Amino acid sequence: MPSSTGYLIAAVAASIALFFALWWMLIVGGDEAPWVPAGLAASVLLLVMLSAREVVLRRAWTRYLLENSIPKNSARISNDKPHSATKSYSTSMHAAALATIQKQSAEAETASSPDYHLDVFHLCQNYLESTEQALRANNLSPEKRNAVRRGQERVRTLEKYHLLTWARDSSRILTHEAQKRVRVSDKIETANRAVECLDSALKVLPEAPELNESKLAIREFIASVKVAHWVELAERAAFKAHYRRAIDRYKDALFYLERESVKEDVRIAGAERIDREIELLRNRLKLPHKDPE
Repeated sequence: MPSSTGYLIAAVAASIALFFALWWMLIVGGDEAPWVPAGLAASVLLLVMLSAREVVLRRAWTRYLLENSIPKNSARISNDKPHSATKSYSTSMHAAALATIQKQSAEAETASSPDYHLDVFHLCQNYLESTEQALRANNLSPEKRNAVRRGQERVRTLEKYHLLTWARDSSRILTHEAQKRVRVSDKIETANRAVECLDSALKVLPEAPELNESKLAIREFIASVKVAHWVELAERAAFKAHYRRAIDRYKDALFYLERESVKEDVRIAGAERIDREIELLRNRLKLPHKDPE
């Protein structure tokens, strides 16, 4: 990773280059105040580059804390003083990692993307793994072991919370996106991505009722999309007096209505309506007129 000074110089140089490039293009284009949009664009670029580096450095620092918080089992300690220093170093590093996790947890609450919650969840996993290894090493005093266990309890709470929040928000965003899609295949594909988010969270928290409820709701949405698609095709065929084709399309709708995850009352009501439409079409076929098909 480049040094802070080097990165800052590169960011400023890139911003200046962008400023003069836009300034020249706007002058050629006849803009009366080319320095205003050029300056704004250069400022935005500089802010984005500095913000991106801050995020990368914060995550790298957290990983460093987690990876270096556990003394190597193979290290030989020759006297009590280095041994005590190693234990103190390990505990202090875990405390620093815990503080970093709590800080990023607070930042995730105001972040625009659910992925920030997923990042915190992974940090919590790393912290719990490293502290478990430290506890198994059996070189901590009872007081420090208790402190580490208290930290684990707080992190487990954060781990569960951020995983649930990520799964809930990600699936909600994808479901809303699926509802806005026009093509049926796009609706189903996007909704299935929401289900995948929930499934990945359920592997860690299989007993979470909110995840199972959200998954069922999305499954019902997918079923409604499929059934509505075939019902629409059936209605179009019936409008064109293609009654046999319409009956086949209604049967396709019944197939998905029976196969997909749908509430029982919704399934019964939908099946009754489709059966009535099929019966009406069969009666029309019995009328003394030539079937267009």
